Amino acid sequence: MTEYCRVLEESEISEHCFDLIFAFDEIVALGYRENVNLAQIRTFTEMDSHEEKVFRAVRETQEREAKAEMRRKAKELQQARRDAERSGKKVPAFGGFGSAGMSSMSSGSVITETIVEPEKPKITPTPVRSSGPSRALKLGAKGKEVDNFVDQLKSEGETIIPSTGKRGSDVSKALPAPVNVESVHLRVEEKISLTCGRDGGLQNMEVLGMVTLRVTDDKNGRIRLIINNNDNKGLQLQTHPNVDKKLFTADSVIGLKNPEKSFPLSNDVGVLKWRLQTTDESLIPLTINCWPSESGSGCDVNIEYELQEDSLELNDVVITIPLPSGVGAPVIGDLDGEYKHDSRRNLLEWCLPVIDANNKTGSMEFSIAGQPNDFFPINVSFVSKRNYCDIQVTKVTHVDGDSPVKFSSETSFVVDKYVIE
Repeated sequence: MTEYCRVLEESEISEHCFDLIFAFDEIVALGYRENVNLAQIRTFTEMDSHEEKVFRAVRETQEREAKAEMRRKAKELQQARRDAERSGKKVPAFGGFGSAGMSSMSSGSVITETIVEPEKPKITPTPVRSSGPSRALKLGAKGKEVDNFVDQLKSEGETIIPSTGKRGSDVSKALPAPVNVESVHLRVEEKISLTCGRDGGLQNMEVLGMVTLRVTDDKNGRIRLIINNNDNKGLQLQTHPNVDKKLFTADSVIGLKNPEKSFPLSNDVGVLKWRLQTTDESLIPLTINCWPSESGSGCDVNIEYELQEDSLELNDVVITIPLPSGVGAPVIGDLDGEYKHDSRRNLLEWCLPVIDANNKTGSMEFSIAGQPNDFFPINVSFVSKRNYCDIQVTKVTHVDGDSPVKFSSETSFVVDKYVIE
């Protein structure tokens, strides 16, 4: 109170009411007192924005470049004026001002139109919009000071994403495209959505899968796919309406109802999809167990993972744990893998390049000030080249003669949502 009010009177408090509300908002969160001091509260309420700094730096660089361009154009106009004087022609008044500009239109108008007119968009300042994308916010703008500022942000731990790149969540889900793609190409794709309780119990788990066919050669349009289904988890299968369901049910073969027709050329066609929804904890592919224990200085957190599906190989696994704000960096103890501390978003990322049958368990310990509820919800992301439900296309044959067809395939298993609440 004394930080914002000189005296504790009603008029003084009313005058600084919003400052006090914002300050108390930094102290209390969800009914609990935050562990912050006056210096941290002052920093938070000043609303120091790194995006604004980037914008200002880029804007100043653009203005300097525009001024340099104007000086360059001015030199060009002066050179054109000197050339006109050497040739003995009457020098026009550039820009349309003065009496000489009206007396000589032959050479003066050409120079004015070709040199002066392009200058207008250069000196017009770029409008600043309160919402929506802006060219001034792109970190890829040229300028020495912008590069220095970006380097400074990187040294402070800020992740700089290029304007032409993908976001982190999209990149984590992207697998490299296959190198050798045949005229018959198959994609087996799965994504998982899972929600678990912090004290155990699977609230919901859903796996959606699809086999997509792409044919680029009309000679291989009339084909059949031999499916090997070794899944025992109780998933639901569904074929495309144009696929012969009786043939698939009896022989696990995907073919068109009319054998004389061909699959569409150069189009991705979903021929088979499946869905698994369960609350059986034994089917969780990767279990996460987090134990925050209160201590005299805050919380000691022990978190561990275990791969329950030995056939899977998970790559680029990131387990993201939220941290309380304004308490500094965590003190890391025992650790399998690597970690990253995002101080700006108050997140601790536990990074594991591979989790498979040879590396199916691991743990991490850290200490930090806070309450047990501060470390939830935990989010998990990963990618895999092996699917969760054991469904594969083992062979592709021609409808006539059952001769084999050379094909290529790719498999992906990604996370849509994986949360421990």
